Amino acid sequence: MPETLLSGETRSEHDLIGDLDIPVEAYWGVHTLRAKNNFDITGATLAGNPHLIRALARVKQAAARANHELGLLDADRARAIDQACESIAQGSLHDQFILDPIQGGAGTSTNMNANEVIANLALEILGHEKGEYQYLHPNDHVNLSQSTNDAYPTAVNIATHFATQPLLAAIEVLQASCNAKADQFRTVVKMGRTQLQDAVPMTVGQEFRGWAVTLGEDRARLAESLSLVTEINLGATAIGTGLNAPAGYAEAACRHLRELTGLPLTTSPDLIEATSDVGAFVHLSGVLKRVALKISKICNDLRLLSSGPRAGLNDIQLPAVQSGSSIMPGKVNPVIPEVVNQIAYQVVGHDLTVTMAAEGGQLQLNAFEPVIAHSIGLSLKHLTNGCLTLAEKCIDGITVDEQALRREVENSIGLVTALNPRLGYAASTSVALEALHTGRGVAELVLERGLLSAQDLNELLSPERLANLSD
Repeated sequence: MPETLLSGETRSEHDLIGDLDIPVEAYWGVHTLRAKNNFDITGATLAGNPHLIRALARVKQAAARANHELGLLDADRARAIDQACESIAQGSLHDQFILDPIQGGAGTSTNMNANEVIANLALEILGHEKGEYQYLHPNDHVNLSQSTNDAYPTAVNIATHFATQPLLAAIEVLQASCNAKADQFRTVVKMGRTQLQDAVPMTVGQEFRGWAVTLGEDRARLAESLSLVTEINLGATAIGTGLNAPAGYAEAACRHLRELTGLPLTTSPDLIEATSDVGAFVHLSGVLKRVALKISKICNDLRLLSSGPRAGLNDIQLPAVQSGSSIMPGKVNPVIPEVVNQIAYQVVGHDLTVTMAAEGGQLQLNAFEPVIAHSIGLSLKHLTNGCLTLAEKCIDGITVDEQALRREVENSIGLVTALNPRLGYAASTSVALEALHTGRGVAELVLERGLLSAQDLNELLSPERLANLSD
């Protein structure tokens, strides 16, 4: 319970189970308290997801406006609810959303937490005390024309859309960091590798450019996936039939919600299907998994390329951000790629959770949307932080030893690939095997055998040509 609720004074509230004493300072009520007592799961609270709280406030605000427009809610109550929702959407009373994000009941507890906080704030706006629900009621007025089954999913859609924006920006930051390194190392030649074996030359810049391109592709796929969460089921009420919502309510509520959020929201053409289906979240979670796997692969490459510094590849040098060992002096570990790898593994696990929760839905409702929302929210938050951390604490500070990389290219047996068109596969293989067994250079052996002139050899084995560098 928040430390601000320490006066010891209480008010009594009643529900179908009985009476409970509520701290007088609390904006939440009896439904919220019962849920808090029932669901102590993660140690987190809804207050840790401000996007969801703001989205819930906007849904209730749009509903109040629609209800007033259609004559169901009087002007004074509509105004008070509207003002309360606006205050919460702007950041007030988020500490009053005290419930665990994972809960039974398909989000009913979260919906009631919002209804009670909004109702009690609206009561104060009207000049009444918290808990005086005879003047403005959490269910009868704040939840008017709604069910948890349409208000909560709509709020989750909106929250997800807004929570994805920081990740899109963070991927763009990481992409820009890779592009900057691509430009910086454009002419730095190194050996490319396939199956961990020397292949043919490339540049360090080309390697970074490839990472930048793949990040751009995934950013585009993530942005595209958001179109699915702009379709909402507000107005469906309990199962999609719109029971207890007046004619025109769904259209009016969606219109007001579009104005309040600035999002291109549309009402689903089939509210029964929309109320039972969570396919949009399965798709979005799959895209987040794709993003995580791509970034994790980049981190794998960074760790491998920086291995050493004496007995590994040592193609690149990562910035040293902390000591790497409690026993080995001077050791520095690739801790930033390692932590981002772990974020990726967690996102894959969250995707599996979303998958199973989506499959577990039954008949007209999926009861497991709270864990879907929580899992996607964590994936978005952690990936955002991971991308920014990787860019700022790793990519931006990477350096290379250009001369050492060039020596490796010049001594690599992989150079013999360029001789295939002139010498043929058999002769090229013979040169490669002798170079491998004797430790001598490819160029030296070709000249010794008189297979090519020095001028032809220099042209064919120019690392810049092999990497297709342009001037």
